[in-house]
Order: sequence, then C-alpha cells, then structure tokens
Amino acid sequence: MTFFNKLSQNEIYKRIMKTPLSYSAGAALLGITATAHLIIFKEAWGVTGPITVWGAKIFQLMGINTARWSYFVAHPGLKRGIMTPILRSGGSIRNIGIIVGATLATLYASEFKIKKIKGKRQLIGAVIGGFLMGFGARLAAGCNIAALFSALSALSLTGWFFAASLLIGAIIGSKILVTYIINK
Repeated sequence: MTFFNKLSQNEIYKRIMKTPLSYSAGAALLGITATAHLIIFKEAWGVTGPITVWGAKIFQLMGINTARWSYFVAHPGLKRGIMTPILRSGGSIRNIGIIVGATLATLYASEFKIKKIKGKRQLIGAVIGGFLMGFGARLAAGCNIAALFSALSALSLTGWFFAASLLIGAIIGSKILVTYIINK
C-alpha cells in the first residue's frame, strides 16, 4: 500500500493520470488514433458493429442461427464477423482494448465507483435509454464513432446529418431526463 500512496503523490503520475486532457489535446489524440487505425486496418474506426456480432454470437451459442437473419444477410461484413473468432476480429480486439483501457484509466485515476440504483424510475430509464442507443446505432449503421467521427474525418455528408440528428436527440433526451427522471 505504501507504493500506491507514494505513487499517488508523484507529480508525473498526477499530470498523466489525474489531470484531464484539454479538449484540444483530446481531439488531437483522437485524430491521430483514427488516422493510424485507418492506415493500419484499412477500415474506418467503428465500435457497435463488433458489439452487434457479439450479441449474434451469444444467440449462436443458444442454438439460434443468426447468420440467416435479414439484418446480417443485408450486412455481409457483420455476417462474416459471426463466423470469425472474437480474438481474430480487429473490431473485437479494439473494443476489448477500449473496455480494458477505460477500466484501467478509471482505476489509475482513482475514479472507479459502484453507484446504487436510486429507484425503479432510474433503472427503467437506463434500460430504455440503452435500448434506444443500441437501436439507433444499428439504424444509423454506426455509433458516434463510425457514423459521426469516422464519417466527418472522411468528409462524408452523412456525418453532418448524423451530427444534426445527434444534437436534436440530445436536446429531446435531456428534456425527457429532466422532466421524468431527475425532477421526480
């Protein structure tokens, strides 16, 4: 424990792990990461496609042939992903890296907390919100990474449409959250 106490007082540790990056530094790192990803993997950065494949793989384990579903027939890349082992899929490896990296960053910054659910309203709101986010990501053929960030960096008009839709959805969602969740 003495090691961790000394580490938490170290100025370099504080600067790297405790002090948030500026928006400019974060944007620059995201841009460099996205460019490197495109160069290395020859595809745009995306997150929700591999998660969709993970869900399909879970159904496959239960004996349900998801490869025949019209969604996967219409998206042959995702259909191929169902047959690809998770640790051989670049998208899955990146998502696992994001999960592990975010967890480690939270632990290193001493920001990890398990919060108690305040009530049924909060639980229902979280479940509905999560479902709508997942449904919207599949409907838009990507989340804010692929449909917004990667699309804008590729100078795609769809990225701007996604940005406008995201803004409208955030305004509506915030009003619903304040009206029905926070103020009750």
